[in-house]
Amino acid sequence: MNKQRSILSAAMLAMALSASASADTVVQWGFESPLTPADATNFAVYPNAIAPSIGSGNASGVHANAATDWTTPVGNGSANSFSSNTWTVGDYYQFQTSTTGFADVMLSWDQTSSSTGPRDFKLAYSTDGTGYTDFGSYSVLVNGTPNTAWTSATYNSAFNFAFDLSAITALDNQANVFFRLTDTSTVSANAGTVATAGTDRVDNFTVSASVAAPIPEADTYALLLAGLGLVGFLARRRRVG
Repeated sequence: MNKQRSILSAAMLAMALSASASADTVVQWGFESPLTPADATNFAVYPNAIAPSIGSGNASGVHANAATDWTTPVGNGSANSFSSNTWTVGDYYQFQTSTTGFADVMLSWDQTSSSTGPRDFKLAYSTDGTGYTDFGSYSVLVNGTPNTAWTSATYNSAFNFAFDLSAITALDNQANVFFRLTDTSTVSANAGTVATAGTDRVDNFTVSASVAAPIPEADTYALLLAGLGLVGFLARRRRVG
């Protein structure tokens, strides 16, 4: 009987290993040296491609105001983040990557605003960079009193946002996926009105997912069936004997 169990266990283990999936970081933007974006003054659209620190893709920023300044102040527990001023409704940060070979997408990032920077945002996604679907809304905290301001030495999880998009199968195994963090109101982080000098910054934008499970090969199924068949044969032989 022990031999029968060993055969069955081996067959089931082979089946499980062939279909297993594992979590992984697909891409991450930390904005740290040597990939820290260059400061740019008076650009509605940030003029340079922003490469991630892990994986491949491109980050950018788009505003309506041509007088926007793009800077890299201290991050959340790191030296740099990506920041901009002159926020109006519809302005956004965008992150593009590929999920080829991945499924069950999840997002995480840190974000904060100055007291007169924007408070209200929404997360939207796209697979073509043109048509976007809204996923969720959120509000950012003031970078300072009554909160603890960001420093390069200490990470503060109170400023972290995490969204589970694993149910959105349209994002699985795509050559291109896009995510936008878009300003949705004129309300500032201190509950007043957004001012031209008000800023918002983002850091540690991370796309994670599960490695897509491969379809078990025919020989794996054959091994399982053979094992089950042999177990049945030995069981019958044992009863006859």
